[in-house]
Amino acid sequence: MKKIILILFLSLSVEAFTQTPAPGDSIYILTEPAKNIKFSYKQLIIPAVLIGYGFWGNESGQIKSFNSQIRDEFTEDIDRKISIDDFSRYVPAVSVYALNAFGIEGKNTMRDRSVILATSTILTVGTVFALKSATNVERPDGTSNNSFPSGHTAIAFAGAEFLYQEYKDKSVWYGVAGYTVALGTGIFRMYNNRHWLTDVAAGAGIGILSTKVAYWMNPYITKRLFGSKPEKSTSFLSPSYNGREFLICYVKTF
Repeated sequence: MKKIILILFLSLSVEAFTQTPAPGDSIYILTEPAKNIKFSYKQLIIPAVLIGYGFWGNESGQIKSFNSQIRDEFTEDIDRKISIDDFSRYVPAVSVYALNAFGIEGKNTMRDRSVILATSTILTVGTVFALKSATNVERPDGTSNNSFPSGHTAIAFAGAEFLYQEYKDKSVWYGVAGYTVALGTGIFRMYNNRHWLTDVAAGAGIGILSTKVAYWMNPYITKRLFGSKPEKSTSFLSPSYNGREFLICYVKTF
């Protein structure tokens, strides 16, 4: 008997919750191979346009002026900030596990979707932090120089694409709901004067692209981690809380 443990760092900030949830396990039998999406250049169009607009906006005086106009429209009547975006960025991805817990099965097994989500998260967070360090764009509220791109928006759109891919064969409305929440997250980042429109656009593109790449890479990652032959196995998902962030521990036994 061996155990393979994968940690999925759904980095929920400590400010987001005031109570520690009781740990719970969900057990699944994994017998089906992963269902991945095939690479297509057409799938690059939307994220490429969003990311390209974001970068172009960092150099274009006209777009910078438009950014300022959008910021002024959002902030002129604001009396207080609304922190819903600190929660909503995680909703699309968490919804995949919630739907499965309620018996609405997605495209992939627990193991495969968890590997996909972990890969997407690594790509999203890594890209966002690298660009924040390289670009040094000042935030609209002037508090720091790490505005570009929006990390909250990137995480939200990565989760929305994840939800869409897992449930598009069930109903397109799951994806619509996920993308609506992600769009709302980006809007609230601007409403709270934390990001420019170009930050949000680039973050959305990065999130979508990261999840698509995660699906494209999944056959190779899964083969590397678990071998080429599908095996009957038992697994469970166990959440934990370390005082600063929530972790999800995926355990596979075979």
